[in-house]
Amino acid sequence: MRRLLLWTLALCAGGGALAAPLEAVDDRGTTVRLAAPPQRIVSILPSLTETVCELGACARLVGVDRYSNWPAPVRALPLVGGGIDPNVEAIVALKPDLVLAAPSSRVASRLESLGITVAVLEPKNQAGMQRVIGQVARLLDVPPAEADALWRRIDAGVNAAAESVPAAARGARVYFEVNNGPYAAGESSFMGETMARLGARNIIPAALGPFPKISPEFVVRADPQVIMVGQRSGQGLEQRPGWAAIRAVREGRVCRFDAEQSDILVRPGPRMAEAARLMADCLARRPAAAAGAAR
Repeated sequence: MRRLLLWTLALCAGGGALAAPLEAVDDRGTTVRLAAPPQRIVSILPSLTETVCELGACARLVGVDRYSNWPAPVRALPLVGGGIDPNVEAIVALKPDLVLAAPSSRVASRLESLGITVAVLEPKNQAGMQRVIGQVARLLDVPPAEADALWRRIDAGVNAAAESVPAAARGARVYFEVNNGPYAAGESSFMGETMARLGARNIIPAALGPFPKISPEFVVRADPQVIMVGQRSGQGLEQRPGWAAIRAVREGRVCRFDAEQSDILVRPGPRMAEAARLMADCLARRPAAAAGAAR
């Protein structure tokens, strides 16, 4: 018995004791617990997919939603449908020990009823991005210092983009159309916060929410000096009633971003510094962003 006790104490001192469970409080206020670091992860939100990979755990992903396309290795993974209505059977077949989903996903409770652990996470602003990076890191058992370092790199990249904007371009009134609903990026969104850090003035006030649906007439009345829009949403933009009179249209300051650039811009994830550079280039009339050229 004495030898057994000594052996047990030695094992504990050597790190052999049972590890404490991994925990994080998700966006539902639910405490998500894992007995061990997850090795089979399904992500059904592109920004979460990118966060997992930037935290060094890309190899643990076994399935993603149809829109997750970066970094390149995730394109070879099984697809489990869209983020809002993914295929439950396809997810279950992958035998995940963790599913990362957005609050808009309709499958969290069903997956949990099948014994699958789900963390519901989606940042809405930059503080939320920092928080979600930390939460994902905790669930992955990634040291907090690595999560902090990732956020510092992102934040520093945004600051560098802001410093590249010429003084003459600061203060420009900007309209960012997220899609042709039209839905716009408001001041309170992560995109609006980035614009503010670049010195731009968003024509969509925070009171309207992060991504409000607006009337085209609102944009005409606001008369933005710069318009940022994806190529698909921006087709025929100049032909919208009254839009030919908008200053940005008259002066040719409509930045149309290609599909790859649009992905970067609309995802609240690790590529936020790249998004800031695209916006900064647009504000400064640098051709790469303004013409929607591929990176």
